[in-house]
Amino acid sequence: MKLAAILLVAAGLATASAASASTIKTDLDYLKASRCKGLATSLGADTTSLDAALKSESRSRNVVVVNRGQDEFNRAKRDAADANRKDRLTAELNGPCTAYLAPANADVARR
Repeated sequence: MKLAAILLVAAGLATASAASASTIKTDLDYLKASRCKGLATSLGADTTSLDAALKSESRSRNVVVVNRGQDEFNRAKRDAADANRKDRLTAELNGPCTAYLAPANADVARR
């Protein structure tokens, strides 16, 4: 019985990680997802699935790409702090960034 439960949990985790990482295929996708994480963090959206996908993808990326992703994350956080840009950045979070956020989290980002 325990073995069956463990297998079900393992299969569920494998499916979830494959689904979340499937949208991050290229280095450019990685950079866009990093920017979306910065926006989502600053604008109050849930980034749990995106965090897992970026962590998983960072293992197979060049160090230069991972560092550039961190730069994109920091720049997005700074941009989101500017009240004059908030509407445009919220639209970006609700538009292109929904591809990187889980469907359940996309509704949270639409505040």
